[in-house]
Amino acid sequence: MTGNLTAIEVSGLEKRFGSFRAVKGIDFTVGRGEIYGFLGANGAGKSTTIKMLCGLLEPSGGTALVAGVDVAKDPEGVKRKIGYMCQKFSLYEDLTAAENVEFFGGIYGLAEKRLRQRRDEAFELLELTGRRDTFAGDLPRGFQQRLALACAIVHEPEIIFLDEPTAGVDPIQRRAFWDLIYSFSAAGTTIFVTTHFLDEAEFCHRISFIADGVLVAENSPAGLKELLSAWRLYEVRAADPATLLPAVRRLPAVHAAALFGDTLHVMADAAAVPDRLFAGVSGVTAVEPVAPTLEDVFLHIAGKKS
Repeated sequence: MTGNLTAIEVSGLEKRFGSFRAVKGIDFTVGRGEIYGFLGANGAGKSTTIKMLCGLLEPSGGTALVAGVDVAKDPEGVKRKIGYMCQKFSLYEDLTAAENVEFFGGIYGLAEKRLRQRRDEAFELLELTGRRDTFAGDLPRGFQQRLALACAIVHEPEIIFLDEPTAGVDPIQRRAFWDLIYSFSAAGTTIFVTTHFLDEAEFCHRISFIADGVLVAENSPAGLKELLSAWRLYEVRAADPATLLPAVRRLPAVHAAALFGDTLHVMADAAAVPDRLFAGVSGVTAVEPVAPTLEDVFLHIAGKKS
């Protein structure tokens, strides 16, 4: 992706804190209107990367262009072109919903008439109109997230960074929030999102995994699942799957095994016969082949790195 089709272009981006390299020369490109998922375990380098892309942290090396602006040379220019919504609710709880949006719109330099128009448009889109005079601290968690998003989009940014946007939100509100993300993407706004809900990551157009400061995989959700195509995945049920796990991991044909809810997900050689594979493990009550999920991919990548 080049030219005006590119929203974010990262090349050799690096961040050092003394002798510690938190981000180790990563490269990726995000297209305009794309929903790009950026995933990794805690401490993998996600937040450090996002802070560099948002102009909040100076890179130690490499380049990053965000909406055509060099984050190292013009971090303030980057901030004017993006919206940012963090995991922790960080708005002013003693201001009303309307006052919060007006405050942030003022920071972005919107003229009064335009600010009122954008506030009303955002409230209608996010179904906040009936709560405009409610103090932010009194809003339910789902509506707090919507308000935070309203503050992030009031200046019509080209790119929205969402850091764990649905943390602490119930499943219905999570789905509604992703419907909104799709509407922004369809209108041409680029979405750069991190999430620990790997079922949500399925909604992204493309996903990258970062581990130990290195980008270790990047593809569509379907493409990432192809990483597991060399093995067959089984869901193993047992009365006490956690107790069973060490014995399953020792089986010769097993590549990897992990707890998955109240079951085990086991990656085994494609040629292995299930009945024989688990015959020597007492306590197994059922074995069923299943399609891989992004959580299986994540555990596979994390296991390789560790």
